[in-house]
Amino acid sequence: MVQIVDRDNRPVGQAHRARMRQERLVHRAVYILVFDSRGQLFVHRRTASKDIYPSYLDLTAGGVVLAGEDYLDAARRELQEELGISGTELHEQFDLYHEDEENRVWGRVYTCVWDGPLILQEEEIEQGWFIAPKQVIEMAGKEKFCPDGIAILERLLAKGIVLPEGG
Repeated sequence: MVQIVDRDNRPVGQAHRARMRQERLVHRAVYILVFDSRGQLFVHRRTASKDIYPSYLDLTAGGVVLAGEDYLDAARRELQEELGISGTELHEQFDLYHEDEENRVWGRVYTCVWDGPLILQEEEIEQGWFIAPKQVIEMAGKEKFCPDGIAILERLLAKGIVLPEGG
């Protein structure tokens, strides 16, 4: 069950994930940008079986917040499930509302630094690699990226939270 919220991010109920997608219900999600100690950003290709943005490039780990779950617990869960990362410090950055033809979501953005091994969840991630944030912006003009992730990176770059060259 997914936490459903209104346009002001106030909880209004819960729904099964399939209903949330079908009816484009506003929900909560977490986004975690994973950097290595050189400032390179982890980017991955989503699997073709994803229910939203299949086979797109993505620059965040994350997912929907479950009913009764808070943002930080969801971020820790998603990071462990998708990348096998646990025990690293998550830095809360900002909340944002994103809406497009497929998605209406209130997201909380986190960043972290990780130099350890990654265990990619095969149901979610086809492949992944670390690259400079500037390269992501350049690639976004040629490749399909999850639009919410690009909006997040642009905001982090504008605030100086992320160095464009990645180091």
